[in-house]
Amino acid sequence: MAGRAAKKNNPGVRAGKDCYVLNPEFEHYDELRDLILKSSPAEKKNMIEKINGLGRIRLAVISGIFMKKETHNSLSTDLLIVGDDIDKRKLNNFLKALEAEVGKELTFAVMDKDEFRYRLGMFDRFVRVLLEGPHEKLINRLGI
Repeated sequence: MAGRAAKKNNPGVRAGKDCYVLNPEFEHYDELRDLILKSSPAEKKNMIEKINGLGRIRLAVISGIFMKKETHNSLSTDLLIVGDDIDKRKLNNFLKALEAEVGKELTFAVMDKDEFRYRLGMFDRFVRVLLEGPHEKLINRLGI
């Protein structure tokens, strides 16, 4: 459904801007959602290049919305980045651009290599749920 968004009805949208809403009851909802979320190899390559530009990246894992998993629990994460010397300004800009592309707010975690190795060694629930569930490692310099 398309239409002009009224500020009072949709506070996240400026008045006079086009707003599109997909009805989850639409018979082709899954196919349309998959088409929008489907990442081509070129898009993944571009994402890898941008992530590598953030700092000394050791691991980048996509999950959640990128794996067509829409339900979120308290441990759901769409993106995990592990690295050192990560430029926070570049990270913030990257995340804003990625959220705009996906059309949803992403849940993400960023940690340094030592923290990740500690959590992995302690069988941390957050790390375990992420790595045991549907995910894809875009960058893996840790050999996990």
